[in-house]
Amino acid sequence: MKYEAVIGLEIHSELKTKTKIFCGCATTFGAEQNTHVCPVCLGLPGVLPTVNKRVVEFAIKAGLATNCTINNYSKFDRKNYYYPDLPKNWQTSQYDLPIAEHGWVDIDIEGEKKRVRLTRIHMEEDAGKLVHSGTNIKDSATSNVDYNRTGVPLIEIVSEPDMHSAEEARAYMEKIKAILEYIDVSNCRMEEGNLRADINVSLRPVGTTELGTRTEMKNINSFKSLEDAINYEIERQTEVLEDGGHVIQETRTWDPDRGITLSMRSKENAHDYRYMPEPDLPPIITTEEEIEAYRKSLPELPDARRARLEKEYGLSEYDAGIITSSRQMAEYFDAVIATGADAKLAANWMMSDLAKNLNAEGIDISKSPVEAERLGQMIQLIMKNTISGKIAKKVFSEMWTNPDAPEKIVKDKGLVQITDTKAIEAIVDKVIEDNPKAVEDYKGGNKKAIGALVGQVMKQSKGKANPQMVNELLAKKLNG
Repeated sequence: MKYEAVIGLEIHSELKTKTKIFCGCATTFGAEQNTHVCPVCLGLPGVLPTVNKRVVEFAIKAGLATNCTINNYSKFDRKNYYYPDLPKNWQTSQYDLPIAEHGWVDIDIEGEKKRVRLTRIHMEEDAGKLVHSGTNIKDSATSNVDYNRTGVPLIEIVSEPDMHSAEEARAYMEKIKAILEYIDVSNCRMEEGNLRADINVSLRPVGTTELGTRTEMKNINSFKSLEDAINYEIERQTEVLEDGGHVIQETRTWDPDRGITLSMRSKENAHDYRYMPEPDLPPIITTEEEIEAYRKSLPELPDARRARLEKEYGLSEYDAGIITSSRQMAEYFDAVIATGADAKLAANWMMSDLAKNLNAEGIDISKSPVEAERLGQMIQLIMKNTISGKIAKKVFSEMWTNPDAPEKIVKDKGLVQITDTKAIEAIVDKVIEDNPKAVEDYKGGNKKAIGALVGQVMKQSKGKANPQMVNELLAKKLNG
């Protein structure tokens, strides 16, 4: 029997506020353990929380950017459970009346658009962080708790189970990350836990609609782990079902070192949390006028920006998709073409040499040693025929470690392209004289033989001859 995977994600995103959701403690990452705490976020008796208005604003913007309906009336609830990283023994979250519901985003899978529905977006406080003595909770002898993260504001973005592969789940999470970066509500630094996902996976026989028993994998904080964990879990559940067993509804943890999921505990249902309205916080009332004002404040979002780049600059759908996949990359591209650089050349250089160097050093585009303005200046040198595309690769490589303007690098290194017809003609004549076999092959009908001659001219000119002029002169002399 063949099975189909059914996947839903619960994405947790920390919001980039200066203070926590219900108190004035700092949200700064990396502080000494248990220093950003107070009686409110530690849940000490007799304290009262107050809602951080910025959190509500960011949650509404996230809802609008993902095509959700914003509820005029929403409230906070107490989600009751006991865990060491939860000092109050309940998490202040939202249950039946969240801030936003019924949204969607579109993802691209193998050139096809797929819509993933959002069930809801709700606000909540983050829990503390367990600091294990081992590599994970399963192999640790002891675990300590750092409460600095307790009370850091979160939005939880809950999808419908609309995805059926690890590839789709990754594309969906990448899209959510891009949107949150564009609207500037989260830093989305996955290595710092700003963005992480709980993954729900179940299997059902192909052609059926009834959902199977699901398992949940908690706190996945990299795209690679997301894909690997889903693929493993699909394989594990398939083996269980094919052996005549039953999948157990449970929470599992991903062990990246071993490449497997491990059972943690049985999976709770909503009624197990004994949700109750939060008595210490008033409901959130949002008017239509306020919602419209937030909508108008949104920047150009990834899909709209992608469509604009295709229309205004003639970029392919693929190129425009890569350029707009992150706000930083899109802004870098805008800065490059603001110098007067050709848009298609800018896209090509960003996706080839720039991307290759960034990946090799493991840095993102915001830390690129080749600033957008300098890349634009280099592209303009190509457009003016000052340098060829081949020479430009040498210039770019030099720019990576040399802060000088590309024009100065070209001058200092003697890389100015030869465009003098007589100078190129002299090299062409010598190459024709020195390569009678290639000339004979070309005149005998093998037109590809001209490539070897072009290569020789470029070699003797040290790559500085204008390639177009070389081709034209060779063709003229060989066909004359």
